[in-house]
Amino acid sequence: MSSSGILAGKNLVITGVLTDASLAFGVAQLAQREGARIILTGAGRGLSITERTARKLDQAVEVIEFDVTIAEHVEAAREAAKTHLGRVDGVLHSIGFAPASCLGDDLMAAPWPDVAVAMEISAFSLKTLAAAFVPLMTNGGSFVGLDFDNTVAWPAYNWMGVAKAALEATNRYLARELGAKGVRCNLVAAGPIRTMAAKSIPSFAQFEDIWSQRAPLGWNILDSAPVAKACVALLSDWFPATTGEIVHVDGGFHAVGV
Repeated sequence: MSSSGILAGKNLVITGVLTDASLAFGVAQLAQREGARIILTGAGRGLSITERTARKLDQAVEVIEFDVTIAEHVEAAREAAKTHLGRVDGVLHSIGFAPASCLGDDLMAAPWPDVAVAMEISAFSLKTLAAAFVPLMTNGGSFVGLDFDNTVAWPAYNWMGVAKAALEATNRYLARELGAKGVRCNLVAAGPIRTMAAKSIPSFAQFEDIWSQRAPLGWNILDSAPVAKACVALLSDWFPATTGEIVHVDGGFHAVGV
C-alpha cells in the first residue's frame, strides 16, 4: 500500500472479484498499490472463490457477503463495511448476470422472469449498492461501474445489452440524486476483455476479432490494465466535477465507423 498514491487514505468497496482475470481484480490490485484500503464482496457459490482469489492481492483483505438480490444483505453489508473500514470513499460496481435465455441469437426467447433477473442483478444493483454504502460516505464519494457501450445493438448480447442500457440510465439518475451529498457516479465502458463473464457471452469471439482491427489505438483482449487505471482515476479525487459520465476505455472503437 502506497502512502503517496492517488488513492492514499481512501476506503473502497470492490464488488465482482472472482478470478484474477476479473476486471474487478485488476481494479482492486491497482487500488491497493495506489494507497487504498479495500474490502471485497462476494455472493452465493462465488463467495468462496472470491475469498480464494483475495489471497492473490498484495495485502490481505476482508471479504464480506453481499447478494444484491437479498434485501437483508444491504444493512448487513453496510455494517460489515463500517466495521472493517469505518468510512467508505468509493465503490466499484462490477456486477452483472443474465440467464442463458437472455443471450444468444434469439431475442424473443427470453421470458420476463429471466429478463427481470438480468435487470435486477446488472442494473438495479447499482442503486442497491448506493443504498448500502452512501450512508458511510461522510466525506462524499465515488461510484464507478463497469459498462459495455450500448448506443448500438450487438450480436448475441441481447437482454444483457438492454440491462446495460438500464445501468447507464440508473447511473445518470443516481448522479442527479446523490450530487448534493458530494457523491459522484460514473461508468467505464470497457472494450472486450477475456474474463469469465465474457466467456458466457455467445459469439464473444466476434468482438475479439473486430476490436483490434477497428480501434484507432488498437486493443489487447488480454490486458485489463487500461480499464483498471480509468476506474482508479475515477475513484480518486482527480475527477472532482465529473458525474453521470460514461468514460470509454476501448481503444477508441466507439468513435469510428466501418
